[in-house]
Amino acid sequence: MLDIKSIPAFNDNYIWLIKNSDHRCAVVDPGDAAPVLAYLQAHQLTLDAILITHHHHDHIGGVPELVRQFPGIDVVGPADEPVPTLTHPVSAGDQINLFDEVFLVLGLEGHTLGHIGYVGDGKLFCGDTLFSAGCGRVFEGTMEQMYQSLQKLASLPEETLIYCAHEYTASNVAFALAVEPDNKQLQKYRDEVNRLRAQNQPTLPTTIRRERWINPFLRADEPSVIKSVNNRTAQIDPVSIFTALREWKNEF
Repeated sequence: MLDIKSIPAFNDNYIWLIKNSDHRCAVVDPGDAAPVLAYLQAHQLTLDAILITHHHHDHIGGVPELVRQFPGIDVVGPADEPVPTLTHPVSAGDQINLFDEVFLVLGLEGHTLGHIGYVGDGKLFCGDTLFSAGCGRVFEGTMEQMYQSLQKLASLPEETLIYCAHEYTASNVAFALAVEPDNKQLQKYRDEVNRLRAQNQPTLPTTIRRERWINPFLRADEPSVIKSVNNRTAQIDPVSIFTALREWKNEF
């Protein structure tokens, strides 16, 4: 089993560090090199690889400096996106080996057109596609693509640990409660999230099981969710419900 640590960056980003047992590691979406280099030095780790999910600057800004410090490092990322210094372009369906674990590359279009995720060792690194109690904004893709990407993630094994790239959980839970005020699991989760954030603890990783219970964007076929957006759309198919939810969240 790989060991995962979070390195906070900017206001609310997480750079995930994947560590094996002999002081080698990889990082996911390093938007800033400084906190990564500080962590590596403090824990005497060697950086072997960088995994990128999409091209936004807060996910790749630190890559050039890390490559400068670790020449010859493997930089894995989406083949269809403008990511400089990529040494190992991957697409949906590809597999990568990381410290003797195999990770499958998932195509997660929506937030960006070439967004990908990595799933393996019971863990999912999904960038800005799925958040706890929320999902990413649809910037480049279509609502349909984002909905399908989330469905893909919802069908992963329930115990899969989700490592998303932002600490957005508290504000996402507030929105989720506006959608489903009577969701008991969600009320319980709000209390847990508030307790963790009060102690400055991360709310991540979450699990697929939990998200299917509390995340409105994975619950577009639930009567309670459909009812809460019936003033926003006359359609009741899941993509229309999802679209109405995402537009509501954009202005929430």
